[in-house]
Amino acid sequence: MKTALICGVSGQDGAYLAKLLLDRGYKVFGGSRDAQMSSFSSLNKLNIRQDIETVSISISDFRSVLQTLQRTKPDEVYNLAGQSSVGLSFEQPVETLESISVGTLNLLEAIRFTGNPIRFYNAGSSECFGDTGSVAADEMTPFRPRSPYGVAKAAAFWQVANYREAYQLHASTGILFNHESPLRPERFVTQKIVSAACRIANGSKEVLTLGNIDVARDWGWAPDYVEAMWLMLQQNQADDYVIATGQTRKLRDFIDIVFKTVGLSWEEHIHIDTGFFRPTDIAEGHANPKKAHHQLNWKARHNMDKVAQMMIYQKL
Repeated sequence: MKTALICGVSGQDGAYLAKLLLDRGYKVFGGSRDAQMSSFSSLNKLNIRQDIETVSISISDFRSVLQTLQRTKPDEVYNLAGQSSVGLSFEQPVETLESISVGTLNLLEAIRFTGNPIRFYNAGSSECFGDTGSVAADEMTPFRPRSPYGVAKAAAFWQVANYREAYQLHASTGILFNHESPLRPERFVTQKIVSAACRIANGSKEVLTLGNIDVARDWGWAPDYVEAMWLMLQQNQADDYVIATGQTRKLRDFIDIVFKTVGLSWEEHIHIDTGFFRPTDIAEGHANPKKAHHQLNWKARHNMDKVAQMMIYQKL
C-alpha cells in the first residue's frame, strides 16, 4: 500500500485527489493548516472524510513540514496548499507569495533533507503565462505573470525545476488551466454564476453583478485534472506538463450555458460593473496539452459546456 500526503486536502482539488487515491488503494494523509478546526466540508460531500487521516501542517513553517514528513512517511506528496484566488492576491500579495512560493520551497527542502525517495507534485497555474494572446501555451512558453498569484506560482515552478535538476528529486509541476466543479467556493466566478442562476430559477429577484465577462479561458472538470496529477508521479522521469482541454471559450459563453440550462436568459439577470475589473487581467488563455496526452496518455474528458451543465445539475 502506498502512502500519500496531500497538502491542501480541504480544497476542491485536494478532495477529488484524495478520493482518486483512496480508490487506488492508497493510505491518505490530508494536510490542513488546522486539522482540528477545519470542517473538511469537501471531503464530507464526497463521503470520504472518515477514510482520511487528517494532520495539521503549515507549509510556511519548515519545522512543521519536516515533522509531518517524518511522521507520515509518504511515498508521494501533493502540494495543493496556499492562497488560491487570483483576485484576492492583489489584496494580499505578501501572504500569497509566502504561502505559495515559500511553502513549496519548504516542502522541497524537507524532502531533500529526509533523503527518502518521495515523489513530489506541485500545483502550478496557467496564470504563470500571463496573456499569450491567441497563442496556445505549452511547456516551453515563457512566463509573463500578470498577478501576484501568477508571480508566486512562477517562482514555485522554478524552485521545483531547480530541485529536480540539482538534487535529482522526482518533482513535477502540473501547469493547470482553469478547472471547475461543484466543490468550488462562491468566491470563484464560475460557482458564483451557477449559484445565482439556481437561486433566480427558484424565484429570487436578485441581479448578479459581474466584472469583465469577455475574458476567455480554457475550462475543464476538476476530477479529470487530479488524475493527471497522479499520473505525473507514476512516470519514471519527473517532468512538467500543461493540463487543459485545449478549447478556449469566453466567460460570456459559460454564463449563457448556465442560464439556458435553468431556462433563463442571462441578459435579464446580470449587471456589469467595471469596478469589478482587475488591475491587470488576462484577456485570453489558450493551452496546448499535447505533451500530457502523448506522455501521460491523459486527455480531458469534459469540455466547458459539459462542465457548466454538471455544475448546475449537482446544485439543483
